[in-house]
Amino acid sequence: MTRYARYVGPNGVVHTGRIQHDRVQDVPGDPQILDLLSLPASVRRDLDLRGGRAQKLPIEQATFDAPVAPRAMRDFLVFEAHIAGMKKTEGGDGTVPEAWYEEPRFLFMNPWAIVPTGADVPMPPFTQRLDFELEVAMIVKSTVRDVPIEEASEHIAGFCILNDWSARDIQGREMSVGLGPSKGKDFAHTLGPWLTTPDELEQYREGDRYALDMRVAVNGEVVGTDNLRNMSWSFEEMLVHASRDAWVGAGDVLATGTASQGALSERWSRAGGELVIPPLQVGDVVTMTVQGLGSITNRIVEQRSPAHMAPRARRTYGDDRL
Repeated sequence: MTRYARYVGPNGVVHTGRIQHDRVQDVPGDPQILDLLSLPASVRRDLDLRGGRAQKLPIEQATFDAPVAPRAMRDFLVFEAHIAGMKKTEGGDGTVPEAWYEEPRFLFMNPWAIVPTGADVPMPPFTQRLDFELEVAMIVKSTVRDVPIEEASEHIAGFCILNDWSARDIQGREMSVGLGPSKGKDFAHTLGPWLTTPDELEQYREGDRYALDMRVAVNGEVVGTDNLRNMSWSFEEMLVHASRDAWVGAGDVLATGTASQGALSERWSRAGGELVIPPLQVGDVVTMTVQGLGSITNRIVEQRSPAHMAPRARRTYGDDRL
């Protein structure tokens, strides 16, 4: 196994490719990546050997699509240091809520908002605090339910980098009513650049974790670093939790949540709310790199959506109804 990508060929059609020697080599027949991974090993080896006969494109010249199109995406919170940093302002003193330690919590993301590396990300309407989130996404290999921990690794297709873009000012107002974020997060999730299969990462394995250096840069300047080994739950444990009494589909994304220093908002929180690094602006370029997984890059461009706003609520409850 190796690294597989979806990329746009010279004819404008999206193809499946294998990343080899810094080139994208075509895979005969253009199978979807999950279909490719489900083939017998002998058939897959034959395709790998035949790959690249029609196309060998340097990575830097390739236009990538997202490697998978999930029907559901779950975003976890598995980095304790990030939670502690955020609670410097949210909770006051950086104390992690006891409920966080009980089990790996997650929220759902918008699978229709996936964008590939290299794509422009328009500035969302109404935000003055656009931010990024440095994460790793696990791609589920098969549709499963109630997965026991000893079988969980069998259902992992591979890993990608994920940038869960966030409009922090919008998100904060939304969460103040007792629900999770909605419009503050549903506009863009960068997934890519390709899918790296688990065997490719064995050299980095430490127990049930992977020791992968992670970093994020804005306009070429590194603003945050962490290591994937600092996850408080493993990917297998995340899948066990997500599949408990629920279906998790083939191609679905289970993401780690933000690494420590993987978001500007954490830096702001640790500084007592001061914007020690300014929010993202039009023209900024965000690059995320994870050891063994590659890099994703996107540029912020001018707002494209009209600034339409729903009307304020009609009051239907008053003192006369108490």
